[in-house]
Formats: sequence, structure tokens, C-alpha cells
Amino acid sequence: QVQLQESGPGLVKPSQTLSLTCAVSGGSITTNYYYWSWIRQPPGKGLEWITYISYSGNTHYAPSLKGRASISRDTPKNQFTLQLNSVTPEDTAVYYCARQLVTPGGISYDYWGQGNQVTVSS
Repeated sequence: QVQLQESGPGLVKPSQTLSLTCAVSGGSITTNYYYWSWIRQPPGKGLEWITYISYSGNTHYAPSLKGRASISRDTPKNQFTLQLNSVTPEDTAVYYCARQLVTPGGISYDYWGQGNQVTVSS
């Protein structure tokens, strides 16, 4: 059973950098052909995909956040990290990490973390 666990701050000041880590257990982040994503949900809004890092280390970003978001991984620790620079109150959201599958039928997410509430406020 794969488990994902987010960790990071609950409160970040505007203009600072948000850093969240997702620790994965029950499976390796280098296993073919899984992708490891960050997704967020602002209050009262739908889910917004932010970025992924693939089993091979390739990365991809949502155009709206490209330039502010960065994803990296630590394979010995089996975890991956999101950094979001220059945060504003609009970045307030519940942040989730999830395992992404890409199949001929499309994209799906089969395992999720419990979510980390992040509030951007001075």
C-alpha cells in the first residue's frame, strides 16, 4: 500500500518561499512509469494541478505557475519537494501530493496525501 505524507508550514508570509515535502512509503518514486504531483485547492475553488516529477526525474509545470514553482526529489529518502516563490494570499490553499498515472485512457491519481493547509498572510 502506497502512502504519501505532506509536511511543511501552515503559515507563510507574502513574498516568502513556500516549501512542502512529500514522503512516500510502500513504493519507490523511481518506479516506472509513475509521476509524482503537487495539486492544490484554494478555498471555495476546484483542484489545480501545479507540477510533477517523473520516475526518471523529468519535470513539468502548470503554465500559470511556471517560473515560481520548482519540484525536486531526494531518491535515497524517497521524497519530493515543492518550492513556490514569491507567494501571495492567492496561493492560500490545501496542498496535496499525489501519484499520477498516465494511461491510454488519460491521467488519473491513485494515491493522495492527506493535504497540508497553507495560509499566506502577514
